Amino acid sequence: MSTYKAPVDDVMFLLRDVLNIEQYGNLPGFADASPELVEAILVEGARVCEEVLQPLNASGDQEGCRRAEDGSVATPKGFREAYAEFAAGGWMGLAASPEYGGQGLPHTVAAAINEFSSSANMAFAMYPGLTMGAAAALYVHGSDEQKQTWLPNMLSGKWTGTMNLTEPHCGTDLGLLKTKAARQPDGSFRITGTKIFISAGEHDLTENIVHLVLARIEGAPEGVKGISLFVAPKFLLNADGTPGARNAVSCGSIEHKMGIHGNATCVMNYDGATAWLVGEENRGLNAMFVMMNEARLGVAIQGLAQSEVAYQNAAQYAKERLQGRALTGVKAADKPADPIIVHPDVRRTLLSIRAFNEGARAFVLWNALKADIAHRSPDKATAEAADEVLGLMTPVLKGVLTDVGFDNAVKAQQMFGGHGYIVETGAEQFVRDARIAMIYEGANGIQALDLVGRKLPRNGGRAAMAFFGELQQFVSENEADEKLAPFLKALGKSAGHLQQATMWFMQNGLKNPDNAGAGSTDYMHMLGLVAIGYMWAKILKALHAKKAAGETLTPALEAKFVLADFYAQRMLPETGAQLARISAGADAVMALPAEAF
Repeated sequence: MSTYKAPVDDVMFLLRDVLNIEQYGNLPGFADASPELVEAILVEGARVCEEVLQPLNASGDQEGCRRAEDGSVATPKGFREAYAEFAAGGWMGLAASPEYGGQGLPHTVAAAINEFSSSANMAFAMYPGLTMGAAAALYVHGSDEQKQTWLPNMLSGKWTGTMNLTEPHCGTDLGLLKTKAARQPDGSFRITGTKIFISAGEHDLTENIVHLVLARIEGAPEGVKGISLFVAPKFLLNADGTPGARNAVSCGSIEHKMGIHGNATCVMNYDGATAWLVGEENRGLNAMFVMMNEARLGVAIQGLAQSEVAYQNAAQYAKERLQGRALTGVKAADKPADPIIVHPDVRRTLLSIRAFNEGARAFVLWNALKADIAHRSPDKATAEAADEVLGLMTPVLKGVLTDVGFDNAVKAQQMFGGHGYIVETGAEQFVRDARIAMIYEGANGIQALDLVGRKLPRNGGRAAMAFFGELQQFVSENEADEKLAPFLKALGKSAGHLQQATMWFMQNGLKNPDNAGAGSTDYMHMLGLVAIGYMWAKILKALHAKKAAGETLTPALEAKFVLADFYAQRMLPETGAQLARISAGADAVMALPAEAF
Protein backbone atom coordinates (compact mmCIF):
# COMPACT_ATOMS: atom_id res chain seq x y z
CA MET A 1 0.00 0.00 0.00
CA SER A 2 1.49 3.33 -1.08
CA THR A 3 1.74 6.48 1.04
CA TYR A 4 2.32 10.16 0.35
CA LYS A 5 3.54 13.16 2.36
CA ALA A 6 3.23 16.56 0.67
CA PRO A 7 6.57 18.46 0.63
CA VAL A 8 5.21 21.57 2.34
CA ASP A 9 8.51 22.52 4.01
CA ASP A 10 10.42 22.26 0.74
CA VAL A 11 7.91 24.47 -1.06
CA MET A 12 8.06 27.08 1.71
CA PHE A 13 11.87 27.10 1.57
CA LEU A 14 11.77 27.62 -2.19
CA LEU A 15 9.13 30.36 -2.05
CA ARG A 16 10.63 32.25 0.87
CA ASP A 17 14.40 31.73 0.59
CA VAL A 18 15.11 30.89 -3.05
CA LEU A 19 12.49 32.84 -5.00
CA ASN A 20 12.06 35.59 -2.37
CA ILE A 21 8.35 35.75 -3.08
CA GLU A 22 7.84 38.55 -0.57
CA GLN A 23 9.56 41.02 -2.91
CA TYR A 24 6.59 40.75 -5.29
CA GLY A 25 4.14 42.34 -2.89
CA ASN A 26 3.36 45.02 -5.49
CA LEU A 27 1.65 42.46 -7.75
CA PRO A 28 -2.10 41.84 -7.40
CA GLY A 29 -2.75 38.89 -5.12
CA PHE A 30 0.73 38.90 -3.59
CA ALA A 31 0.21 41.60 -0.98
CA ASP A 32 -2.31 39.45 0.87
CA ALA A 33 -0.27 36.27 0.44
CA SER A 34 1.98 36.61 3.47
CA PRO A 35 4.35 33.70 4.18
CA GLU A 36 2.17 32.78 7.14
CA LEU A 37 -0.97 32.65 5.00
CA VAL A 38 0.74 30.75 2.21
CA GLU A 39 2.06 28.19 4.67
CA ALA A 40 -1.41 27.78 6.19
CA ILE A 41 -2.86 27.22 2.72
CA LEU A 42 -0.18 24.66 1.86
CA VAL A 43 -0.64 22.82 5.16
CA GLU A 44 -4.40 22.57 4.67
CA GLY A 45 -3.99 21.62 1.01
CA ALA A 46 -1.55 18.92 2.05
CA ARG A 47 -4.07 17.58 4.55
CA VAL A 48 -6.80 17.31 1.92
CA CYS A 49 -4.44 15.61 -0.51
CA GLU A 50 -2.99 13.18 2.03
CA GLU A 51 -6.20 12.31 3.89
CA VAL A 52 -8.93 12.67 1.26
CA LEU A 53 -7.42 12.16 -2.19
CA GLN A 54 -4.53 9.74 -1.64
CA PRO A 55 -6.63 7.00 0.01
CA LEU A 56 -8.75 6.87 -3.17
CA ASN A 57 -5.81 6.56 -5.56
CA ALA A 58 -5.40 2.77 -5.61
CA SER A 59 -9.10 1.98 -5.26
CA GLY A 60 -9.98 4.46 -8.00
CA ASP A 61 -7.39 2.86 -10.25
CA GLN A 62 -8.75 -0.63 -9.64
CA GLU A 63 -12.42 0.31 -9.97
CA GLY A 64 -12.12 2.80 -12.81
CA CYS A 65 -14.98 4.71 -14.42
CA ARG A 66 -18.07 2.92 -15.71
CA ARG A 67 -20.38 3.94 -18.55
CA ALA A 68 -24.05 2.96 -18.45
CA GLU A 69 -26.21 2.23 -21.48
CA ASP A 70 -27.72 5.72 -21.33
CA GLY A 71 -24.25 7.24 -21.80
CA SER A 72 -23.84 8.40 -18.19
CA VAL A 73 -20.52 7.73 -16.48
CA ALA A 74 -19.97 6.86 -12.84
CA THR A 75 -16.66 7.77 -11.23
CA PRO A 76 -15.02 5.43 -8.68
CA LYS A 77 -16.41 5.08 -5.19
CA GLY A 78 -15.55 8.05 -3.00
CA PHE A 79 -14.72 10.43 -5.84
CA ARG A 80 -17.99 12.35 -5.61
CA GLU A 81 -17.59 13.00 -1.90
CA ALA A 82 -13.92 13.91 -2.31
CA TYR A 83 -14.74 16.29 -5.15
CA ALA A 84 -17.46 17.96 -3.10
CA GLU A 85 -14.99 18.53 -0.25
CA PHE A 86 -12.31 19.77 -2.67
CA ALA A 87 -14.68 22.25 -4.30
CA ALA A 88 -16.14 23.42 -0.99
CA GLY A 89 -12.62 24.17 0.24
CA GLY A 90 -12.14 26.69 -2.56
CA TRP A 91 -9.25 24.79 -4.15
CA MET A 92 -10.62 25.10 -7.69
CA GLY A 93 -10.26 28.84 -8.18
CA LEU A 94 -7.27 29.40 -5.92
CA ALA A 95 -5.44 31.67 -8.38
CA ALA A 96 -8.41 32.74 -10.52
CA SER A 97 -9.83 36.25 -10.75
CA PRO A 98 -11.92 37.36 -7.73
CA GLU A 99 -14.20 39.09 -10.26
CA TYR A 100 -15.71 35.68 -11.04
CA GLY A 101 -15.40 34.05 -7.65
CA GLY A 102 -11.74 33.05 -7.63
CA GLN A 103 -9.46 33.80 -4.70
CA GLY A 104 -6.86 35.71 -6.72
CA LEU A 105 -3.87 34.13 -4.99
CA PRO A 106 -0.56 33.81 -6.84
CA HIS A 107 -0.40 31.12 -9.50
CA THR A 108 2.83 30.09 -7.79
CA VAL A 109 0.85 28.91 -4.76
CA ALA A 110 -1.69 27.11 -6.94
CA ALA A 111 1.15 25.30 -8.73
CA ALA A 112 2.33 23.87 -5.43
CA ILE A 113 -1.16 22.64 -4.55
CA ASN A 114 -1.38 21.17 -8.04
CA GLU A 115 1.73 19.10 -7.34
CA PHE A 116 0.31 17.85 -4.05
CA SER A 117 -3.01 16.79 -5.58
CA SER A 118 -1.38 15.16 -8.62
CA SER A 119 0.97 13.15 -6.40
CA ALA A 120 -1.90 12.09 -4.15
CA ASN A 121 -4.31 11.12 -6.92
CA MET A 122 -3.43 12.13 -10.47
CA ALA A 123 -6.65 10.82 -12.03
CA PHE A 124 -8.77 12.82 -9.58
CA ALA A 125 -6.69 15.99 -9.95
CA MET A 126 -7.39 16.03 -13.67
CA TYR A 127 -11.06 16.98 -13.12
CA PRO A 128 -10.32 20.36 -11.51
CA GLY A 129 -7.14 20.81 -13.57
CA LEU A 130 -8.95 20.59 -16.91
CA THR A 131 -11.64 22.90 -15.60
CA MET A 132 -9.06 25.59 -14.89
CA GLY A 133 -7.61 25.24 -18.40
CA ALA A 134 -11.04 25.73 -19.95
CA ALA A 135 -11.78 28.61 -17.59
CA ALA A 136 -8.52 30.33 -18.57
CA ALA A 137 -9.49 30.24 -22.25
CA LEU A 138 -12.91 31.71 -21.49
CA TYR A 139 -11.36 34.37 -19.27
CA VAL A 140 -9.00 35.52 -22.04
CA HIS A 141 -11.19 35.07 -25.13
CA GLY A 142 -14.78 34.87 -23.94
CA SER A 143 -17.25 37.72 -24.12
CA ASP A 144 -18.36 39.46 -20.93
CA GLU A 145 -21.64 37.56 -21.12
CA GLN A 146 -19.86 34.22 -21.51
CA LYS A 147 -17.59 34.97 -18.58
CA GLN A 148 -20.53 35.86 -16.36
CA THR A 149 -22.43 32.79 -17.53
CA TRP A 150 -19.78 30.12 -17.13
CA LEU A 151 -16.87 31.21 -14.96
CA PRO A 152 -18.47 31.63 -11.50
CA ASN A 153 -19.78 28.06 -11.49
CA MET A 154 -16.54 26.67 -12.95
CA LEU A 155 -14.32 28.46 -10.45
CA SER A 156 -16.49 27.35 -7.56
CA GLY A 157 -16.33 23.76 -8.76
CA LYS A 158 -20.09 23.57 -9.20
CA TRP A 159 -19.46 22.83 -12.90
CA THR A 160 -16.41 21.32 -14.57
CA GLY A 161 -14.85 22.03 -17.95
CA THR A 162 -13.21 20.09 -20.76
CA MET A 163 -11.06 20.60 -23.85
CA ASN A 164 -12.36 18.89 -27.02
CA LEU A 165 -9.58 18.96 -29.61
CA THR A 166 -8.56 15.51 -30.84
CA GLU A 167 -10.48 13.52 -33.46
CA PRO A 168 -10.02 9.90 -34.59
CA HIS A 169 -7.96 10.94 -37.61
CA CYS A 170 -6.06 13.92 -36.16
CA GLY A 171 -4.24 14.79 -32.97
CA THR A 172 -1.37 17.24 -33.27
CA ASP A 173 -2.32 18.24 -36.84
CA LEU A 174 -5.57 20.01 -35.98
CA GLY A 175 -5.81 21.42 -39.48
CA LEU A 176 -7.29 18.05 -40.46
CA LEU A 177 -10.25 18.25 -38.09
CA LYS A 178 -13.70 17.50 -39.53
CA THR A 179 -16.09 18.63 -36.77
CA LYS A 180 -18.51 21.14 -38.29
CA ALA A 181 -20.31 24.17 -36.90
CA ALA A 182 -23.51 25.25 -38.63
CA ARG A 183 -24.56 28.86 -38.10
CA GLN A 184 -28.06 29.41 -36.65
CA PRO A 185 -30.37 32.43 -37.07
CA ASP A 186 -30.12 33.33 -33.37
CA GLY A 187 -26.33 33.61 -33.52
CA SER A 188 -25.62 30.21 -32.01
CA PHE A 189 -24.13 27.22 -33.84
CA ARG A 190 -24.87 23.53 -34.18
CA ILE A 191 -21.82 21.32 -33.66
CA THR A 192 -21.60 17.93 -35.38
CA GLY A 193 -18.66 15.57 -35.14
CA THR A 194 -16.73 13.16 -32.94
CA LYS A 195 -13.97 13.97 -30.48
CA ILE A 196 -11.79 11.33 -28.82
CA PHE A 197 -9.53 11.10 -25.76
CA ILE A 198 -11.60 13.73 -23.95
CA SER A 199 -10.53 13.62 -20.32
CA ALA A 200 -13.40 14.15 -17.88
CA GLY A 201 -15.79 14.32 -20.84
CA GLU A 202 -18.64 12.73 -18.87
CA HIS A 203 -18.94 12.01 -15.14
CA ASP A 204 -21.19 12.26 -12.10
CA LEU A 205 -19.19 14.80 -10.05
CA THR A 206 -21.08 17.96 -11.04
CA GLU A 207 -24.47 19.05 -12.34
CA ASN A 208 -23.05 20.42 -15.60
CA ILE A 209 -19.97 20.08 -17.80
CA VAL A 210 -18.79 22.99 -19.94
CA HIS A 211 -17.20 21.66 -23.13
CA LEU A 212 -14.86 23.84 -25.16
CA VAL A 213 -14.84 22.45 -28.70
CA LEU A 214 -12.76 23.14 -31.79
CA ALA A 215 -14.79 23.01 -35.01
CA ARG A 216 -14.87 24.45 -38.50
CA ILE A 217 -17.71 26.80 -39.42
CA GLU A 218 -19.34 25.76 -42.67
CA GLY A 219 -17.62 27.62 -45.50
CA ALA A 220 -14.50 28.41 -43.44
CA PRO A 221 -11.03 27.95 -44.97
CA GLU A 222 -9.41 24.54 -44.84
CA GLY A 223 -6.47 23.88 -42.51
CA VAL A 224 -5.68 25.62 -39.26
CA LYS A 225 -6.84 29.01 -40.58
CA GLY A 226 -10.44 27.89 -40.55
CA ILE A 227 -10.74 26.61 -36.97
CA SER A 228 -12.99 28.24 -34.39
CA LEU A 229 -13.57 27.61 -30.68
CA PHE A 230 -17.03 27.05 -29.20
CA VAL A 231 -18.59 26.52 -25.79
CA ALA A 232 -21.11 23.68 -25.70
CA PRO A 233 -22.47 22.69 -22.27
CA LYS A 234 -23.74 19.25 -21.36
CA PHE A 235 -26.99 20.90 -20.25
CA LEU A 236 -28.35 24.07 -21.80
CA LEU A 237 -29.22 26.77 -19.32
CA ASN A 238 -32.61 27.98 -18.20
CA ALA A 239 -33.36 31.69 -18.05
CA ASP A 240 -32.23 31.78 -14.43
CA GLY A 241 -28.86 30.22 -15.31
CA THR A 242 -29.58 26.77 -13.92
CA PRO A 243 -29.06 23.60 -16.01
CA GLY A 244 -32.07 22.79 -18.15
CA ALA A 245 -32.54 20.60 -21.23
CA ARG A 246 -29.87 18.09 -22.22
CA ASN A 247 -27.72 19.28 -25.11
CA ALA A 248 -27.05 17.01 -28.10
CA VAL A 249 -23.63 15.93 -26.84
CA SER A 250 -23.05 12.50 -25.36
CA CYS A 251 -20.38 10.04 -24.33
CA GLY A 252 -20.23 7.28 -26.92
CA SER A 253 -17.73 5.20 -24.94
CA ILE A 254 -14.95 5.45 -22.40
CA GLU A 255 -11.45 4.31 -23.25
CA HIS A 256 -9.89 1.24 -21.63
CA LYS A 257 -6.42 2.59 -21.05
CA MET A 258 -3.05 1.99 -19.44
CA GLY A 259 -3.43 4.33 -16.46
CA ILE A 260 -5.38 7.21 -14.88
CA HIS A 261 -8.34 4.83 -14.62
CA GLY A 262 -10.14 7.10 -12.18
CA ASN A 263 -10.52 9.76 -14.86
CA ALA A 264 -13.13 9.22 -17.56
CA THR A 265 -11.44 9.41 -20.98
CA CYS A 266 -14.36 9.67 -23.39
CA VAL A 267 -15.37 9.51 -27.00
CA MET A 268 -17.71 12.50 -27.31
CA ASN A 269 -20.38 12.63 -29.99
CA TYR A 270 -21.78 15.99 -31.06
CA ASP A 271 -25.05 15.51 -32.92
CA GLY A 272 -26.08 19.07 -33.70
CA ALA A 273 -25.21 20.28 -30.21
CA THR A 274 -26.01 23.90 -29.47
CA ALA A 275 -22.87 25.97 -29.02
CA TRP A 276 -21.64 29.55 -28.99
CA LEU A 277 -18.54 31.01 -30.59
CA VAL A 278 -15.70 31.93 -28.23
CA GLY A 279 -13.57 34.78 -29.54
CA GLU A 280 -13.28 35.50 -33.25
CA GLU A 281 -14.30 33.22 -36.11
CA ASN A 282 -11.42 31.21 -37.57
CA ARG A 283 -9.18 32.23 -34.66
CA GLY A 284 -9.82 29.19 -32.51
CA LEU A 285 -6.21 28.14 -32.31
CA ASN A 286 -5.31 31.37 -30.51
CA ALA A 287 -7.89 30.59 -27.85
CA MET A 288 -6.89 26.94 -27.80
CA PHE A 289 -3.28 27.78 -27.00
CA VAL A 290 -4.40 29.47 -23.79
CA MET A 291 -5.89 26.13 -22.77
CA MET A 292 -2.92 24.18 -24.08
CA ASN A 293 -0.32 26.27 -22.31
CA GLU A 294 -2.25 26.01 -19.04
CA ALA A 295 -2.58 22.27 -19.62
CA ARG A 296 1.10 21.81 -20.53
CA LEU A 297 2.20 23.45 -17.30
CA GLY A 298 -0.25 21.23 -15.44
CA VAL A 299 1.05 18.13 -17.21
CA ALA A 300 4.65 19.09 -16.41
CA ILE A 301 3.64 19.18 -12.75
CA GLN A 302 2.09 15.71 -13.17
CA GLY A 303 5.49 14.41 -14.27
CA LEU A 304 7.14 15.85 -11.17
CA ALA A 305 4.27 14.70 -8.97
CA GLN A 306 4.48 11.04 -10.00
CA SER A 307 8.27 11.14 -9.68
CA GLU A 308 7.91 12.51 -6.14
CA VAL A 309 5.36 10.03 -4.85
CA ALA A 310 7.22 7.15 -6.52
CA TYR A 311 10.45 8.29 -4.84
CA GLN A 312 8.87 8.57 -1.40
CA ASN A 313 7.62 5.00 -1.51
CA ALA A 314 10.81 3.59 -3.03
CA ALA A 315 13.04 5.30 -0.47
CA GLN A 316 10.94 3.99 2.41
CA TYR A 317 11.04 0.48 0.98
CA ALA A 318 14.82 0.66 0.47
CA LYS A 319 15.29 1.46 4.15
CA GLU A 320 13.16 -1.52 5.20
CA ARG A 321 13.86 -4.26 2.67
CA LEU A 322 16.60 -6.66 3.81
CA GLN A 323 18.64 -8.18 0.99
CA GLY A 324 22.33 -9.11 0.90
CA ARG A 325 25.18 -7.47 2.77
CA ALA A 326 26.96 -4.19 2.13
CA LEU A 327 30.09 -4.42 -0.04
CA THR A 328 32.11 -2.78 2.74
CA GLY A 329 30.95 -5.12 5.50
CA VAL A 330 27.89 -5.90 7.60
CA LYS A 331 25.85 -2.85 8.52
CA ALA A 332 22.93 -4.48 10.38
CA ALA A 333 24.55 -7.18 12.49
CA ASP A 334 21.33 -7.81 14.39
CA LYS A 335 19.51 -8.71 11.18
CA PRO A 336 19.89 -11.59 8.71
CA ALA A 337 20.72 -9.09 5.92
CA ASP A 338 21.30 -5.40 5.43
CA PRO A 339 18.61 -3.02 4.13
CA ILE A 340 19.15 -2.42 0.44
CA ILE A 341 19.77 1.31 1.06
CA VAL A 342 23.40 0.32 1.83
CA HIS A 343 24.06 -0.66 -1.80
CA PRO A 344 25.69 2.01 -4.00
CA ASP A 345 23.47 1.36 -7.01
CA VAL A 346 20.32 1.69 -4.93
CA ARG A 347 21.62 4.99 -3.57
CA ARG A 348 22.59 6.13 -7.08
CA THR A 349 19.08 5.39 -8.30
CA LEU A 350 17.32 7.12 -5.43
CA LEU A 351 19.65 10.14 -5.48
CA SER A 352 19.08 10.62 -9.21
CA ILE A 353 15.33 10.76 -8.60
CA ARG A 354 15.50 13.04 -5.59
CA ALA A 355 18.06 15.43 -7.09
CA PHE A 356 15.79 15.82 -10.08
CA ASN A 357 12.63 16.22 -8.00
CA GLU A 358 13.93 18.97 -5.75
CA GLY A 359 15.51 20.89 -8.61
CA ALA A 360 12.48 20.42 -10.84
CA ARG A 361 10.17 21.66 -8.08
CA ALA A 362 12.17 24.88 -7.96
CA PHE A 363 12.01 25.08 -11.76
CA VAL A 364 8.21 24.71 -11.71
CA LEU A 365 7.78 27.42 -9.09
CA TRP A 366 10.28 29.73 -10.85
CA ASN A 367 8.20 29.44 -14.01
CA ALA A 368 4.93 29.81 -12.11
CA LEU A 369 6.34 33.06 -10.74
CA LYS A 370 7.14 34.13 -14.30
CA ALA A 371 3.48 33.47 -15.14
CA ASP A 372 2.37 35.62 -12.22
CA ILE A 373 4.64 38.46 -13.36
CA ALA A 374 3.50 38.10 -16.97
CA HIS A 375 -0.18 38.27 -16.03
CA ARG A 376 -0.07 40.71 -13.12
CA SER A 377 2.85 43.11 -13.48
CA PRO A 378 1.76 46.73 -14.15
CA ASP A 379 5.01 47.28 -16.08
CA LYS A 380 4.46 46.19 -19.67
CA ALA A 381 8.14 45.52 -20.42
CA THR A 382 8.56 43.43 -17.30
CA ALA A 383 5.41 41.45 -18.08
CA GLU A 384 6.45 40.82 -21.68
CA ALA A 385 9.95 39.70 -20.69
CA ALA A 386 8.54 37.21 -18.17
CA ASP A 387 6.04 35.94 -20.72
CA GLU A 388 8.77 35.38 -23.31
CA VAL A 389 10.89 33.30 -20.94
CA LEU A 390 7.81 31.35 -19.84
CA GLY A 391 6.98 30.67 -23.50
CA LEU A 392 10.49 29.36 -24.09
CA MET A 393 10.38 27.14 -21.02
CA THR A 394 6.85 25.73 -21.43
CA PRO A 395 7.86 22.96 -23.87
CA VAL A 396 10.93 22.26 -21.71
CA LEU A 397 8.79 21.91 -18.61
CA LYS A 398 6.28 19.65 -20.35
CA GLY A 399 8.81 17.53 -22.22
CA VAL A 400 11.59 17.17 -19.67
CA LEU A 401 9.54 16.82 -16.49
CA THR A 402 7.28 14.16 -18.01
CA ASP A 403 10.07 12.23 -19.76
CA VAL A 404 12.21 12.16 -16.63
CA GLY A 405 9.19 11.79 -14.37
CA PHE A 406 8.24 8.57 -16.13
CA ASP A 407 11.83 7.32 -16.10
CA ASN A 408 11.96 8.04 -12.39
CA ALA A 409 8.73 6.15 -11.74
CA VAL A 410 10.33 3.16 -13.49
CA LYS A 411 13.52 3.58 -11.45
CA ALA A 412 11.46 3.70 -8.26
CA GLN A 413 9.59 0.57 -9.32
CA GLN A 414 12.96 -1.16 -9.76
CA MET A 415 13.74 -0.58 -6.09
CA PHE A 416 10.89 -2.95 -5.19
CA GLY A 417 12.18 -5.77 -7.37
CA GLY A 418 9.41 -8.25 -8.14
CA HIS A 419 7.17 -6.56 -5.58
CA GLY A 420 7.16 -3.47 -7.80
CA TYR A 421 5.51 -5.43 -10.59
CA ILE A 422 2.46 -6.39 -8.57
CA VAL A 423 -0.42 -4.17 -7.51
CA GLU A 424 -0.07 -4.22 -3.73
CA THR A 425 2.89 -1.83 -3.44
CA GLY A 426 1.39 0.79 -5.77
CA ALA A 427 4.67 1.18 -7.67
CA GLU A 428 3.28 -0.15 -10.95
CA GLN A 429 0.40 2.36 -10.83
CA PHE A 430 2.83 5.26 -10.63
CA VAL A 431 4.50 3.96 -13.80
CA ARG A 432 1.19 3.52 -15.63
CA ASP A 433 -0.18 6.89 -14.55
CA ALA A 434 3.04 8.75 -15.37
CA ARG A 435 3.20 7.38 -18.92
CA ILE A 436 0.30 9.43 -20.31
CA ALA A 437 1.93 12.72 -19.36
CA MET A 438 4.56 12.18 -22.08
CA ILE A 439 1.80 11.84 -24.67
CA TYR A 440 -1.14 14.16 -24.10
CA GLU A 441 -1.26 17.94 -24.54
CA GLY A 442 1.30 17.54 -27.33
CA ALA A 443 3.59 14.50 -27.42
CA ASN A 444 7.09 15.24 -26.20
CA GLY A 445 8.70 14.97 -29.62
CA ILE A 446 6.36 17.77 -30.69
CA GLN A 447 7.37 19.80 -27.63
CA ALA A 448 11.01 19.48 -28.69
CA LEU A 449 10.21 20.57 -32.26
CA ASP A 450 8.18 23.49 -30.92
CA LEU A 451 11.13 24.55 -28.77
CA VAL A 452 13.74 24.40 -31.50
CA GLY A 453 11.58 25.42 -34.44
CA ARG A 454 9.39 28.13 -32.91
CA LYS A 455 10.29 29.17 -29.39
CA LEU A 456 14.07 29.35 -29.73
CA PRO A 457 14.21 31.64 -32.81
CA ARG A 458 11.17 33.77 -31.87
CA ASN A 459 11.91 37.51 -31.82
CA GLY A 460 15.47 36.87 -32.87
CA GLY A 461 16.10 34.49 -30.00
CA ARG A 462 15.34 37.16 -27.41
CA ALA A 463 13.94 34.80 -24.77
CA ALA A 464 16.88 32.42 -25.01
CA MET A 465 19.34 35.30 -24.78
CA ALA A 466 17.46 36.64 -21.75
CA PHE A 467 17.76 33.28 -20.00
CA PHE A 468 21.43 32.91 -20.94
CA GLY A 469 22.00 36.43 -19.70
CA GLU A 470 20.28 35.81 -16.36
CA LEU A 471 22.25 32.61 -15.87
CA GLN A 472 25.56 34.22 -16.77
CA GLN A 473 24.87 37.16 -14.49
CA PHE A 474 24.24 34.78 -11.58
CA VAL A 475 27.46 32.91 -12.28
CA SER A 476 29.48 36.13 -12.61
CA GLU A 477 28.10 37.54 -9.38
CA ASN A 478 28.80 34.38 -7.38
CA GLU A 479 31.81 32.62 -8.94
CA ALA A 480 34.17 34.25 -6.41
CA ASP A 481 32.24 32.58 -3.57
CA GLU A 482 34.37 29.56 -2.74
CA LYS A 483 31.35 27.72 -1.37
CA LEU A 484 29.51 28.00 -4.71
CA ALA A 485 32.52 27.81 -7.04
CA PRO A 486 32.63 23.99 -7.50
CA PHE A 487 28.99 23.79 -8.48
CA LEU A 488 29.16 26.89 -10.67
CA LYS A 489 32.16 25.43 -12.50
CA ALA A 490 30.13 22.35 -13.46
CA LEU A 491 27.09 24.47 -14.31
CA GLY A 492 29.20 26.83 -16.41
CA LYS A 493 30.61 23.92 -18.42
CA SER A 494 27.11 22.61 -19.16
CA ALA A 495 25.85 26.10 -19.97
CA GLY A 496 28.72 26.33 -22.46
CA HIS A 497 27.54 23.12 -24.09
CA LEU A 498 24.05 24.59 -24.32
CA GLN A 499 25.31 27.75 -25.99
CA GLN A 500 27.39 25.69 -28.43
CA ALA A 501 24.32 23.64 -29.31
CA THR A 502 22.29 26.81 -29.81
CA MET A 503 24.90 28.22 -32.18
CA TRP A 504 25.07 24.90 -34.04
CA PHE A 505 21.34 25.07 -34.69
CA MET A 506 21.64 28.65 -35.90
CA GLN A 507 24.37 27.65 -38.35
CA ASN A 508 22.95 24.29 -39.49
CA GLY A 509 19.24 24.23 -38.76
CA LEU A 510 18.18 26.65 -41.49
CA LYS A 511 20.38 24.99 -44.10
CA ASN A 512 18.79 21.62 -43.35
CA PRO A 513 15.72 21.59 -41.08
CA ASP A 514 16.25 17.88 -40.44
CA ASN A 515 19.34 18.87 -38.46
CA ALA A 516 17.12 20.78 -36.06
CA GLY A 517 14.58 17.97 -35.92
CA ALA A 518 17.18 15.29 -35.27
CA GLY A 519 18.70 17.20 -32.37
CA SER A 520 15.56 18.73 -30.91
CA THR A 521 14.90 16.22 -28.11
CA ASP A 522 18.53 16.31 -26.99
CA TYR A 523 18.41 20.10 -26.99
CA MET A 524 15.19 20.16 -24.98
CA HIS A 525 16.72 17.90 -22.33
CA MET A 526 19.98 19.85 -22.35
CA LEU A 527 18.12 23.09 -21.70
CA GLY A 528 16.17 21.34 -18.96
CA LEU A 529 19.35 20.02 -17.31
CA VAL A 530 20.95 23.45 -17.35
CA ALA A 531 17.80 25.23 -16.15
CA ILE A 532 17.38 22.81 -13.25
CA GLY A 533 21.11 23.20 -12.57
CA TYR A 534 20.51 26.95 -12.33
CA MET A 535 17.80 26.24 -9.78
CA TRP A 536 20.25 24.13 -7.76
CA ALA A 537 22.73 27.00 -7.83
CA LYS A 538 20.07 29.33 -6.44
CA ILE A 539 19.17 26.74 -3.81
CA LEU A 540 22.81 26.44 -2.71
CA LYS A 541 23.14 30.19 -2.42
CA ALA A 542 20.04 30.36 -0.23
CA LEU A 543 21.31 27.53 1.98
CA HIS A 544 24.67 29.20 2.53
CA ALA A 545 22.92 32.48 3.32
CA LYS A 546 20.83 30.77 5.99
CA LYS A 547 23.95 29.24 7.52
CA ALA A 548 25.77 32.56 7.43
CA ALA A 549 22.83 34.09 9.30
CA GLY A 550 23.32 31.55 12.06
CA GLU A 551 20.30 29.39 11.28
CA THR A 552 20.37 25.69 12.05
CA LEU A 553 19.31 23.80 8.95
CA THR A 554 16.86 20.93 9.10
CA PRO A 555 18.13 17.50 8.00
CA ALA A 556 16.16 17.89 4.74
CA LEU A 557 17.91 21.18 3.99
CA GLU A 558 21.32 19.78 4.95
CA ALA A 559 20.70 16.92 2.53
CA LYS A 560 20.45 19.43 -0.32
CA PHE A 561 24.22 19.99 -0.23
CA VAL A 562 24.74 16.31 -1.07
CA LEU A 563 22.00 16.38 -3.69
CA ALA A 564 23.57 19.41 -5.37
CA ASP A 565 26.94 17.66 -5.49
CA PHE A 566 25.29 14.60 -6.98
CA TYR A 567 23.56 16.72 -9.61
CA ALA A 568 26.84 18.41 -10.55
CA GLN A 569 28.88 15.21 -10.67
CA ARG A 570 26.37 12.70 -12.04
CA MET A 571 23.71 14.56 -14.00
CA LEU A 572 25.09 17.78 -15.51
CA PRO A 573 27.84 15.93 -17.44
CA GLU A 574 25.10 14.47 -19.68
CA THR A 575 25.14 17.77 -21.59
CA GLY A 576 28.44 16.72 -23.17
CA ALA A 577 26.85 13.64 -24.73
CA GLN A 578 23.83 15.67 -25.78
CA LEU A 579 26.05 18.20 -27.54
CA ALA A 580 27.84 15.39 -29.39
CA ARG A 581 24.54 13.92 -30.59
CA ILE A 582 23.21 17.31 -31.69
CA SER A 583 26.41 18.16 -33.55
CA ALA A 584 26.28 14.85 -35.43
CA GLY A 585 23.38 16.29 -37.41
CA ALA A 586 20.67 14.36 -39.23
CA ASP A 587 22.66 12.21 -41.66
CA ALA A 588 22.50 8.96 -39.68
CA VAL A 589 18.93 9.64 -38.60
CA MET A 590 17.60 10.18 -42.12
CA ALA A 591 19.82 7.77 -44.08
CA LEU A 592 17.67 4.63 -43.86
CA PRO A 593 14.90 4.46 -46.51
CA ALA A 594 11.39 4.33 -45.09
CA GLU A 595 10.76 0.89 -46.58
CA ALA A 596 13.77 -0.47 -44.67
CA PHE A 597 12.17 0.15 -41.28
